[in-house]
Amino acid sequence: MTDTPRGPGVRASDLTDAWTKTSYSSGGEQCIEIADLRQTAHASIAIRDSKTPDGPALLIDTEQFAALTRFAAGSDI
Repeated sequence: MTDTPRGPGVRASDLTDAWTKTSYSSGGEQCIEIADLRQTAHASIAIRDSKTPDGPALLIDTEQFAALTRFAAGSDI
């Protein structure tokens, strides 16, 4: 099994060009973007701040992503 980079130090722009802005984005500056990397060596969902596309990315597995979206859907964030 190959060790893939996860966590701190993963630069978002090095992962993929296939970023999608969240559907709750109002076009303002407080947006996140996601990329589906499940079919890559990273085998995860990547999340980045749309204001800093060359900044860090958070890589989480599908179970963690599902928990995050459930939490966000039920919160007044």
